[in-house]
Amino acid sequence: MAKLRGYFRFEDALIPNMLAWSYILAAYIGGFYAIMSDAIIYNLVGTVLLAHSMVISAYFVHECAHDSLFKKNRHNHLFGEIFLWIAGASYSEYEAVRHKHVRHHMDRADIVSFDFRTRLQMYPKLLKVIQALEWMYIPALEIMMHVLVILLPFVKESRKHLRSRVVTVLLLRIAFFALLASVSLKILVFYPLAYMLFLTVMRFMDVHQHTYDLYETLDRKRGDEVKQYDSVFEKHNTYSNLLSRRYPWLNLLVLNFAYHNVHHDQQMQPWYRLPRLHEKLYGKDESQVLLFKNLIESYHRFRVARIINSDSTGIDVHKGKDFIGVDGVSFLTAH
Repeated sequence: MAKLRGYFRFEDALIPNMLAWSYILAAYIGGFYAIMSDAIIYNLVGTVLLAHSMVISAYFVHECAHDSLFKKNRHNHLFGEIFLWIAGASYSEYEAVRHKHVRHHMDRADIVSFDFRTRLQMYPKLLKVIQALEWMYIPALEIMMHVLVILLPFVKESRKHLRSRVVTVLLLRIAFFALLASVSLKILVFYPLAYMLFLTVMRFMDVHQHTYDLYETLDRKRGDEVKQYDSVFEKHNTYSNLLSRRYPWLNLLVLNFAYHNVHHDQQMQPWYRLPRLHEKLYGKDESQVLLFKNLIESYHRFRVARIINSDSTGIDVHKGKDFIGVDGVSFLTAH
């Protein structure tokens, strides 16, 4: 046990991480088993379990990207790749995901290789389809962003080296789901539902956490354009969207990713320490805390307008009530 504990970056990391990983494994395997069951109630429970296992896996990718899980980079890399597979985002290289997220923190901006907002408006028919699907609460834009991870290596010369990975992952996943479909065709209905639920949760957590500027500089070195942003700017344009302040344990549903200000303030701190650090650093100061009930309302009201919206820095977000937010900033889509 002591030897195993020695692999982790922090001495108190073994038990909380082992508990979380056990849950991921049980929810992932149990979710697949349940959605192939004959009973519809098991199918629905399995869909939620499967989606949640992907959510927690995705946030462990985030932990690995900050090297807050293990002492050695190669261990963070290995587990990051494993969690990408569970989250259904394995078309991206772990290092590409890590690079994009590190740039987000270093530049204090949303860093991408291209801004889909301007390009999407060049295709009004496609935009209308996406708007219609988003109105029906189908995360069409997020699906498009993940599909682009598959397509861009065959379009952009800078992503050419990813072609073999994309083809390999695609064939393996097709074979995996073909095998499951041979057992039960329900997999073709309930896995897509689980995946859309997963994307919806991830996006809900992402869209209101920053009012950052966006730059198309992911494929080149960081430039002078971001030097204007300092730690004061970062704190005032970063928000904690807690699921509950009264019942902190509820934030474990998103691996405490909701404690976003303290994460930006102390990036190497592990997920299980964030609630206590939040209380220590901010106490009763809730100036950067958005209310969950307001975010639910905003997510609903602006679900179509958000598609091509880009918030200005320093806007008054009214505790989340009139906060449109920004789509397409997931750390899982490395483009």
